[in-house]
Amino acid sequence: MSKMILVDVPKCLGCRSCQLACAVSHSKAQNLLGAIAEGSAPRVAVLSAGDLVIPLQCRQCEDAPCVAVCPTGALTRPDAEGPVVTNDERCIGCKSCMLVCPFGVITLSNKGRAIIKCDLCVSRLAAGEQPACVEACHTHALRLGEADEVVARRRELTAEEMRRAEESKGRLQLLQSDPK
Repeated sequence: MSKMILVDVPKCLGCRSCQLACAVSHSKAQNLLGAIAEGSAPRVAVLSAGDLVIPLQCRQCEDAPCVAVCPTGALTRPDAEGPVVTNDERCIGCKSCMLVCPFGVITLSNKGRAIIKCDLCVSRLAAGEQPACVEACHTHALRLGEADEVVARRRELTAEEMRRAEESKGRLQLLQSDPK
């Protein structure tokens, strides 16, 4: 899976707009009051970690342990480039997927035995739209992107930090060798 929801943690205010949008998007009613009445649960968790607030959702693991452990085939990746999706009719609620998820983002539905997890709003993606949580994020802390983008950006930041460190050393050496 090449697409995933990227999180810029310092930008997250913890407003939970992503959770509301997710619950609405996965409801039958497709509106907030209907989602509340249905008990539609979000597939994103917003957690406090010290001074930071971190939105967590399925990371769409390439070799997804949840898919491998599911005894009924309720969790699948129908398309190699698509997200891991759940078939509620096949889910028996054994919770094996919950136990093996390295991020703890698979939960039980409020309605019964089936599990719920982020599917990147697969129906919205098919319609050319962004996942609901991404669209709802006012600070742009969430965005749909490629995992390769994260690696490339990390490399750029590391190179910049190294450049600044070397530049700083050069300035220190100049100051130390200055006869004045």
